[in-house]
Amino acid sequence: MHDHLDSTLTRRRLLGMAGSAVSAAAIGQLFGNASAAELGVHHSATAKRVIYLFQSGAPSQIDLFDPKPELQRIQGDDLPNSIRKGQRLTGMTKDQSTFPVAASRFDFDRHGDSGTEISELLPHTATVADELCLIRSLHTEAINHDPAITFMQTGAQLAGRPSIGSWVSYGLGSTNQDLPTFVAMVSGSGGQPLYERLWGSGFLPTKYQGVKFRSNGDPVLFLSDPAGMRREARKAFVDDLAELNRIRFDDVRDPDIRARITQYELAFRMQTSVPELTDVSDEPQHIFDLYGEDAKIPGTFAFNCLLARRLCERDVRFIQLFHRGWDQHTNLPEKIAVQCKDTDRASAALVADLRQRGMLDDTLVVWGGEFGRTVYCQGKLTAEDYGRDHHPRCFSSWLAGGGVKPGMTWGATDDFGYNVTEHPVHVHDLNATIFHCLGIDHTKLTFKFQGRHYRLTDVHGEVVKEILRSG
Repeated sequence: MHDHLDSTLTRRRLLGMAGSAVSAAAIGQLFGNASAAELGVHHSATAKRVIYLFQSGAPSQIDLFDPKPELQRIQGDDLPNSIRKGQRLTGMTKDQSTFPVAASRFDFDRHGDSGTEISELLPHTATVADELCLIRSLHTEAINHDPAITFMQTGAQLAGRPSIGSWVSYGLGSTNQDLPTFVAMVSGSGGQPLYERLWGSGFLPTKYQGVKFRSNGDPVLFLSDPAGMRREARKAFVDDLAELNRIRFDDVRDPDIRARITQYELAFRMQTSVPELTDVSDEPQHIFDLYGEDAKIPGTFAFNCLLARRLCERDVRFIQLFHRGWDQHTNLPEKIAVQCKDTDRASAALVADLRQRGMLDDTLVVWGGEFGRTVYCQGKLTAEDYGRDHHPRCFSSWLAGGGVKPGMTWGATDDFGYNVTEHPVHVHDLNATIFHCLGIDHTKLTFKFQGRHYRLTDVHGEVVKEILRSG
């Protein structure tokens, strides 16, 4: 404990704080003890960390993971009302007079001993098919991007709640004192904007928010020493600032002040740890052969995947990669091929790299977007071209490692890829399952805010035990 707190936090004051209904968790924080949140580990974990490969814009499940070959026979026919069932449409297609079925232009094949069906657009992902647990029955309520991605990240469609990575940081704490517990990275261009709140801490203390790594300049803002200031002077400045904050904390007992002290001290340590982390020049050539040459270029999805593995090696808890550009309302065949070229090789390489290093067993990798795409065409359907609108009723995602069963497919959709027919998995169920792999009971990791206890899954969510090795 710091000298200033040693001298001022007397037994009398401590008892006075307790008499003022200051929680045991808050008192524990003063002494650097584990917070009440860290009691979120409720059972044996199968994963120590998570890498979440978020494909922003919503990849088309019909063209990637959920083949519907019979649609070729009814190409161009209007989607039957018995399938659509009057379900909600977006403002982009609600005024269409017809909803012509658009079969995928891409072939599917079975891969690995598991026989998992994967599109020709993902040849590298196909090579790790036996490591994947493919879920085809995800569904959500949100039909537009902002509420949908917010819902995936925070369990609510309205902004303001903590992101999933922040909940993990709050619940499990850090295992590396020189790097953030939660790191976010962004790649891709165009498509829907990505907001800082997607990796924000909401109403949790700010020390639990994600730290965004940048592709230009300093990997983290303000990482370098100011011009003309030597490292020793910067350290002295940080120490003096921390002492001022400690004096203020002793007066008002605001926990955000403690968080601020912690963040300043972490930022100083990151001046050494982050440049070493992001310098991939020490990687052997066979690694770049695996991930692709783009892994040498900061800001690419491949570089971020390689960085994710390096973060894993340093025991960072939650790593989330956001890749933009999957919002293909028109010209989908051309655009989705570009997206797959940018992401397929590196996604598969990450799984293979973790496996060859013996890290896949305790690292959970998640791949997916905020919803799916419609079987019917948005706009004009031609022999060569089609687009797809947003579709929340069913979409696909895959998980690998971290305690999930490999080489399996879970859930099914109808012949049009429009409705879930077997084993529905809600977004809350997916998040509950991710927590379960980390040893967290999603119903018990809560935070009291404005008079009620909140959790990531609100009052919903069931662990999908059938996809777990221990399930």
